[in-house]
Amino acid sequence: MGERAHVNVQDNTERHRFEAVDESGAVAGFVNYRRHDDRIELVHTEVDPDFEGRGVGSALARSSLDAIRSAGMPAQLTCSFIAGYVDKHPEYADLTT
Repeated sequence: MGERAHVNVQDNTERHRFEAVDESGAVAGFVNYRRHDDRIELVHTEVDPDFEGRGVGSALARSSLDAIRSAGMPAQLTCSFIAGYVDKHPEYADLTT
């Protein structure tokens, strides 16, 4: 396992995904989403193999859920990785549909 990756998670609205970007501008991972009238559905999480085991998935999950909380909408967790993250972090359970 490598050292923790330093990433900034941003909402790429054109591609409908939250992206974890490292210092060089490389996309280390992403969470695809679908916006519905009444909820935001988190569909799939993917982490680049070069960044696996370095906290990128957790950063994506946390930042995605925080952004959804800020938007004031519930989250539909189609993505099993995000659902597992919420199971381990019950402070986000109130967001789920």
